[in-house]
Amino acid sequence: MSEPREAAEWPPQDQGREGAYGLLQRGLALIKSRHHAQAAIVLERAAHAEPGKGSILEPLGRAYHHSGQYERARETFEELLELDPSAHWAHFALATSLRKLDRIAEARTHLRLAVALNPASDLYRNALARMDPPAEDPDATS
Repeated sequence: MSEPREAAEWPPQDQGREGAYGLLQRGLALIKSRHHAQAAIVLERAAHAEPGKGSILEPLGRAYHHSGQYERARETFEELLELDPSAHWAHFALATSLRKLDRIAEARTHLRLAVALNPASDLYRNALARMDPPAEDPDATS
């Protein structure tokens, strides 16, 4: 008589459902192909499946931003900064979203934080310089 086989797991887990990692990979592929609105939908599902994961929130915020959903991008980048307040890229990304929302003073603050956290970044310093153009010298001659 043969050994009884182990019973298959029932009900099968995640049958027909994509896991967070699969959703993240699909969302990143959509971003790469510049389908940002579709990427946001897929990445929202990943964020729902794995709340509070910076590896999901960062591309979700980018997808929102690049699809013109600046308020959602702002919320997502703020959530990312709650997880890691020292994330210079998140400060920069939040600043770009705030700028699109005409919240210039707040954007400037986050750009300054990005520069302070990563002073070697030309991207951050140039973005801050565009927001804070040098003041004209009143003593300069024309």
